[in-house]
Amino acid sequence: MTTSTDTENVDASRQPQADSRHRIVIVGGGAGGLELATALGNKMRDRVSTVLVDRSSIHIWKPLLHEVAAGSMDANTHQLEYAAQARWHRFVFQQGELLGLDRAGKTITVGSVQDEHGLELIPQRQIPYDTLILAIGSVTNFFNVPGAEQNAVALDALHQAEHFRRRMISLCMRADRGITAAGNGVHPQLHIAIIGGGATGVELSAELRNTAEVLGAYGLHHLDPRHDIRIAVIEAAPRILSALPEKVSATTTDLLRKLDIDVLTDAKVSEVQADRVVMASGQSLPADLTVWAAGIRAPQILSELNLPVNRLGQIVVQQTLQTEVDPDIFAFGDCAACPWPEKDSTVPPRAQAAHQQASFLFDALKKKLNGETLPAFVYRDLGSLVSLGRFDAVGNLMGPLLGRALFIEGILARLLYLSLYKMHVAALHGFTRMLADSLGQWLQRKTSPRVKLH
Repeated sequence: MTTSTDTENVDASRQPQADSRHRIVIVGGGAGGLELATALGNKMRDRVSTVLVDRSSIHIWKPLLHEVAAGSMDANTHQLEYAAQARWHRFVFQQGELLGLDRAGKTITVGSVQDEHGLELIPQRQIPYDTLILAIGSVTNFFNVPGAEQNAVALDALHQAEHFRRRMISLCMRADRGITAAGNGVHPQLHIAIIGGGATGVELSAELRNTAEVLGAYGLHHLDPRHDIRIAVIEAAPRILSALPEKVSATTTDLLRKLDIDVLTDAKVSEVQADRVVMASGQSLPADLTVWAAGIRAPQILSELNLPVNRLGQIVVQQTLQTEVDPDIFAFGDCAACPWPEKDSTVPPRAQAAHQQASFLFDALKKKLNGETLPAFVYRDLGSLVSLGRFDAVGNLMGPLLGRALFIEGILARLLYLSLYKMHVAALHGFTRMLADSLGQWLQRKTSPRVKLH
């Protein structure tokens, strides 16, 4: 016997012909895409049939990946299975990678899915749509620096963060035996280079300093966590966090240096080797482990869909978030270049922007179904926060009530930073479940090490 809920989760290509609902296909289950699919499934399932497509089967909030990489967050307690979310909130999940778009036939091609042994689980297929929404996020931009893609770790996905964490633990144990790029067996050291002084690079450096101390406390190494495990943040611009106010940058730099983290600015990387990072100036730094966090670009597939894109591969959209060539195709989040007239620029690739655009699109799609004129998206910059883990947090708040940017740090900044993730959880599960989830995670931390040790 098939229940109504089961019917919602059948293959999208097998939806009954009698279903006259408007077909909305969302490609990309990141923060914005998953929030929008959940809202449509909860509140508009009588009018629309919503399909979410993602290459992965598991969602995790991307701003958390640096904590997973450092081991300070167990991904298992924060990840969400798309199939479960689809069942709970009455939309359809289709796993697979976007391979193509047929605008005339109004279908997308989704790639096959294999297991870890290469056996095909789901074949390649076409999914029809009435409205298509592209929200596939961004990937690391290596800027064609020689050796960067081969020798540096990116943090675009969960498997990369987990790979980094395991490598760091292994390298700490090897460094304890003097097996490192700069180790001489007498005074071993481990060198970690983080290329990119944006929020990801800065936050990762602080989390790694904490991880080094905890791993030492649990006996996984006997190195001095401050002086034998060297962490360097390398930034090509004159200061780190160059997109944020100078006071935030200066305060963060001072905090990092107090943690014995080297901050190198005006340092353009010309090559990444297996055991060192080479600067354009000729200077080089030993590096047993290198992370690339120096920029983003849109996934390559977006440049192959015959839609207008900018130099970063982002889809160019109007303020309605519709593409310039097809009103039935929308794009938002990191993969879209949306106008920001107030700054004569485009909306920045931030989680708060994706959240605002998801909320905007939910209302805009209702107007589209009613044949009404779509409104223009207006981005509200609420400021930026940078977390240094258990050590501190800094940032600036903005908004119409403040009238200007307000610098904050300490416990208030840490609470506001935490609230950003809690808002995302509440959008997916509701306020009550968010509180219960928070309580469960707090109790688990009381009986677990501060970092994942294996």
